[in-house]
Amino acid sequence: MLESENNTPYETREEMQRKGPSARWFWVFWIVLIGLGTTAAYLYSNHLKEQVVIQLQEDTNRQMASFKSEYDQRFNELVQELDEMQSQVQSFNELLTFTKDQASGKTDNSNKLYSQLSEVEKQLKELERKMELLK
Repeated sequence: MLESENNTPYETREEMQRKGPSARWFWVFWIVLIGLGTTAAYLYSNHLKEQVVIQLQEDTNRQMASFKSEYDQRFNELVQELDEMQSQVQSFNELLTFTKDQASGKTDNSNKLYSQLSEVEKQLKELERKMELLK
């Protein structure tokens, strides 16, 4: 004895098969949608990572160029100062040699020249030390 379809607490096999495929398609749709979302998020995060790396490289290159130009400028200034000091030392040496040749009883002038020469040599050594630090 079969009960009427409305009164049956259990669904027949035909009814279950009719509901089965629609439920299956629902789950397949959601799984595919989740997979696409995950793939899109992964690809977007890789894109953002590449953009950050490119930006960091550009910033680093810009800063390195700035540091190099500052270094070159400072190095050229020190070279110029060193050349000036060397010319001063040379002129003091010439003056000292002349003074020694012309010296009579006046030793105060030669002592002043020696002290000036030692001061110039100290400055020259200081500049050489700064240049070594820059290298």
